[in-house]
Amino acid sequence: MNAKVAAAIEAVRMIRDGQVVGLGSGSTAEIFILELGKRIRDEGLEIIGIPTSKKSEAIGREAGIPISTLDENSALDITVDGADEVDPNLDLIKGLGGALLREKMVARATRREVIVVDESKLVHQLGTKTPLPVEVVQFSQKHLAKQMSALGCVPMLRQSESKPYVTDNGNYIIDCMFKGIDDPHQLERKLKGMPGVVETGLFLGMADTIIVGASTGVRTMKRKEPKK
Repeated sequence: MNAKVAAAIEAVRMIRDGQVVGLGSGSTAEIFILELGKRIRDEGLEIIGIPTSKKSEAIGREAGIPISTLDENSALDITVDGADEVDPNLDLIKGLGGALLREKMVARATRREVIVVDESKLVHQLGTKTPLPVEVVQFSQKHLAKQMSALGCVPMLRQSESKPYVTDNGNYIIDCMFKGIDDPHQLERKLKGMPGVVETGLFLGMADTIIVGASTGVRTMKRKEPKK
């Protein structure tokens, strides 16, 4: 079985009747949504889904999942989402799919944040494999990129079909390539202190459980200290 599929199926087994479930974004999370739809059809499972992107909402509706919003359901039982990097502390980089702002809002509102990945997403240090996505307002994005470069990264405005990529929220994304992030918490503070930065792809102290799919099977990593 494909590692992503195996991890997603393991996450689906965690969902219980009557729960409010955050529906993550990205390739592995999309598999989870489809598998969750199968449980609804086959078992009569009753849940409410809170999507983290327009795409996950569309996939969820197609799969037969009742869709709601954070305004209507502000406390979630569980969210299942993907990640681009996971370090040994269960800290994450997310946002290569462009949904980091809504993903973080849903993650903050959930009691249990479950991340499904394949083993290629595991790193010893954040920022070693993928850039750090930072969502910014469209106004003066070059000025913001210049400030970000002073933090030791190479910033690149994300493109889509030769035009700036625009998020579901009408913002741009600057992808910041580091040679490893030594202090993610300090970097988060510095980035969030820049006027015009909407959100970063650093998800620190938020994941409760990591489900890792591999060719040899599925394993689970759990947070030891209290979630921040």
